[in-house]
Amino acid sequence: MNLICACFAGVLASGAQSVQAQQSQIPDTIAQRAIACAACHGKEGRATNDGFFPRIAGKPAGYLYNQLVNFRDGRRQNPQMTYMVGHMSNAFLQELAEYFASLHPPYPPPQLSNAASTALERGRTLVMSGDRSRNIPACVACHGQKLSGTLPAIPSLLGLPRDYLNSQFGAWKTGTRRAAAPDCMAKISRQLSPEDISAVSSWLASQPIPNDMTPSPASSIKLPIACGSVPQ
Repeated sequence: MNLICACFAGVLASGAQSVQAQQSQIPDTIAQRAIACAACHGKEGRATNDGFFPRIAGKPAGYLYNQLVNFRDGRRQNPQMTYMVGHMSNAFLQELAEYFASLHPPYPPPQLSNAASTALERGRTLVMSGDRSRNIPACVACHGQKLSGTLPAIPSLLGLPRDYLNSQFGAWKTGTRRAAAPDCMAKISRQLSPEDISAVSSWLASQPIPNDMTPSPASSIKLPIACGSVPQ
């Protein structure tokens, strides 16, 4: 081997060792693997108060796991999410769900609403009391009096962008978002008018975050409607 070849071989070997050293310095942890989620959901899954990407930090692990499985199995439609989780096992999706459920970064401030006061009051009424004349249960009946979610699989409704909330109601109405049967949110969404949906989304997005966002215990509620995603 001449001197030039020997030098070139040495450079290659040194480069390979450098790459191996860098790879060995990256921890193989769930936190490291979850970094890819930050591209849409923000650092630690905290998201923002604007746009179509929800906060996933602090949501009940059962809810997050159900949604990851729904994306993987085609019940929810989003090309990026389907690509991300398409080949992930149930065990890894559960680990990912539990990781984000354990995170509690600060919430963004609530969105300012330009909705009319009558619309906001309609939204508040539907969230807190529902509409018995149309068999629409109150949001708090399932999501808890603080709207902070209910264990093991019902999410909080606060700290979410109005556009995201609107889009999800629309997805349930059209069937592009589905869950395990009986699909309670699809049934409820189909009973809501576009004006109802706008009112509920605007009111929820404008609410301050309570000091305690701990999900309510499962024993604290009796669901007013059968829901296949929530064991009873």
